Amino acid sequence: MSNWKPVCPLEDIPQLGSRIVRPATGGDIAIFRNAADEVFALHDKCPHKGGPLSQGIVHGKRVTCPLHGWNIGLDDGQAVAPDVGGCRKFAVRVDNGMVMLAV
Repeated sequence: MSNWKPVCPLEDIPQLGSRIVRPATGGDIAIFRNAADEVFALHDKCPHKGGPLSQGIVHGKRVTCPLHGWNIGLDDGQAVAPDVGGCRKFAVRVDNGMVMLAV
């Protein structure tokens, strides 16, 4: 069973942008907001060369890594073909305007 941790109000994450959560262990988590106000949470490390996905370009339900242009699916953390690999995704939701992360 998950516990939900409040992160920030949805408005604190810019559309087509992200916010970083730094847990005590396990590496940074990037929380993304797309143009449709959907939120997604991924380990902030591209599966290709470890680039910071939080600094990438959000488009639709993907983020483009700023280092080498890999596209990563925001809903599943998987690289878009022909690239192969993935990063961990985390459960995230918006509850009464507050972004909540499962820990």
